[in-house]
Amino acid sequence: FGHTERGLSRRSAVADCRGGQRSGDATHHASDEEQLLLLLALQNKRKRRCWVHEINTKKKSFGEYHRLCIELQSHEDRFFQYFRMSRECFEELHDLVKENISKLPTNWREPIEYLATGDSHQSIAFSFRTGRSTVSKIIKEVCQEIWNNLHPTYLPAPTEQIWNEAVEGFSKVWGFPNCLGSIDGKHIKVKCPSNSGSSYFCYKNFFSIVLLAVVDPFYKFMVVDIGSYGRHSDSTIFENSAFFQQYIDGKTILPSKPLPGTDNPVPHVFIGDEGFALQTYLMRPYPKATMISDVKKKKFNMRLSRARRVVENAFGILAMKWRVFLRSIETDVKTAECIVKAACCLHNYIMIKNNNTFIESEEQTETIRALSDMRSTNRRTNTAAFEIREQFASYFNK
Repeated sequence: FGHTERGLSRRSAVADCRGGQRSGDATHHASDEEQLLLLLALQNKRKRRCWVHEINTKKKSFGEYHRLCIELQSHEDRFFQYFRMSRECFEELHDLVKENISKLPTNWREPIEYLATGDSHQSIAFSFRTGRSTVSKIIKEVCQEIWNNLHPTYLPAPTEQIWNEAVEGFSKVWGFPNCLGSIDGKHIKVKCPSNSGSSYFCYKNFFSIVLLAVVDPFYKFMVVDIGSYGRHSDSTIFENSAFFQQYIDGKTILPSKPLPGTDNPVPHVFIGDEGFALQTYLMRPYPKATMISDVKKKKFNMRLSRARRVVENAFGILAMKWRVFLRSIETDVKTAECIVKAACCLHNYIMIKNNNTFIESEEQTETIRALSDMRSTNRRTNTAAFEIREQFASYFNK
């Protein structure tokens, strides 16, 4: 505005130097111009002042953190219901990530509420009295920091020791020896990605990315592969995953060994449902039509189903605790992948802090089917895979 005044003064000085002859019309015109410039300057000034809505200026008095979150710290049970973890876990988590999120412009509890409740970004923005775009930015950045800080400890790349511990657990707890892990894939609802065509449109008639996971005998994620197109089957996703390329394709995770009480070496295997093709490294159930009168096949399917259930239970726990999975994730695909990775890390973090037990609450008695199953496959398999399954079936029928 000061520049406007100086500009008008310079124009007046030039006019005076040229003879000081200013007609009434010229004076009137200059006055109109000055008023117009003044009005524009004031309008621009008002626009700059309105970048923070007046509602959001009251966050310290009425925002959810200052109004509710602080009060919850005095009530452990309510704190757990709200944040889906104990206060002790929450504070330890905060200590792990606080250095890298201190630059963010508002409270980091917003992303935890988003994961726990699944509320929309706009709803959380109103609750915490901050901008919607700010909430979206914070959720993305904090989820990325949760992944960066937690996954080396709570979801590390499996080592030989980790695989051996899983094998021992599946044998002792679930009665399925030589089992490396239970594997499955689930559709995660996302909003329609731009310029994606039908790539993310799954057979359930919604847009999705796929969470492919290997789970240990104690309901913890060992491996997660996130982001494959929703239209693909389990086997296609599995065989194109980074996990498959790193650990399975032409490789041996652990050397073969005999099943207990037997002499012939049998490969270590993953177990999955009908969504996966039978392979030498992956066992699936016998088709229902072939086991109607075959007791050996029935027993194999029962044993496999019991051990495989850990991955279904892990997905169920994930969806019940982090209710962001109960609705479509309203971000771009990359941010959705980041959110899912963070939730999987938090799942393991809380399970380990709770000594591999799942703390129940009233809401967890509900039946939740938030994550959709993958499509079954009838791909042909090789003779060696059939023979390995027969060896397991014979062992379970001793």
